[in-house]
Amino acid sequence: MRWPLIAAAALTLAWPLTARASNDPTVASVPQPDARRIVDLHVPAPGVIQRLTLTDGSQLFGQVESIDMDVVAFRTIAGVSLTVAQTGIADLRVASGGVVAGEFWPADSHGTRLLFAPTGRALRKGEGYLGVYELFLPFVQVGITDRLSIGAGTPLVFGGGDGARPFWFTPKLQLVARERLQVATGVIHMAVAGESTGIAYGVTTLGSMDKAATLGLGYAYFGRDRAPIVMIGGEYRAGRRVKWITENWLWGGSDNGFVSGGVRFLGERLSADLGIVVPLIDHTVAFPLVSFAWRF
Repeated sequence: MRWPLIAAAALTLAWPLTARASNDPTVASVPQPDARRIVDLHVPAPGVIQRLTLTDGSQLFGQVESIDMDVVAFRTIAGVSLTVAQTGIADLRVASGGVVAGEFWPADSHGTRLLFAPTGRALRKGEGYLGVYELFLPFVQVGITDRLSIGAGTPLVFGGGDGARPFWFTPKLQLVARERLQVATGVIHMAVAGESTGIAYGVTTLGSMDKAATLGLGYAYFGRDRAPIVMIGGEYRAGRRVKWITENWLWGGSDNGFVSGGVRFLGERLSADLGIVVPLIDHTVAFPLVSFAWRF
């Protein structure tokens, strides 16, 4: 049996924009603030960017300059100063991202994975994401602590008999968490019809959230069969809402891996991936990859 393809399939299963309110690039109109309302009212350290959401639904990126009784002075990243009554604040929090050419770029809300393989980054405690591949392969991953997360999934539709439905589990533990270096280890384990297959792996990510390389070393297993697997991936942020991603796997045997690439369309919490997967076999064939994920 070509167990490397089964292990790769387990990996594939398991790992899986706003309009401006004015000419000020720091102001955007949104239908409503996040479901989890936070008002973290404080004057931040220099260089820290905050996101201010007003009760009318508009958003501003900048810094709180001062707090005087029930009025807040706020300066946008474009240098516009304004005062806002605290009763007019729907949400205020430190924003994850950075300023590029005078515009705030939010961080990739799904930076803990490439197209379907893990990066060295970790979910924080209580964070998670729910997504789906190819419209029928759902997946979920939740942060148990700031370094440990657990995920699972099963196909929405499966034609096998009783006991044949596959389930996959994806525990992941971050070992190193630095600004430009993250290291994690984990297991992508799939159980189906009494059989088990998967990959135990270690993965290292070097670079920023906008431009990084990821190297993974894995040990695939199916029954008594074992073999090493190497993954090389990369990310490049091309714009405020677009990131290019590549992910390439190599292993031994006649079917010796696959290459893939695609684009991620970034939203505040929702992202959509569109890519192509090409197996490294004698006859060239390509498969589309489509996924959606919601960060919570």
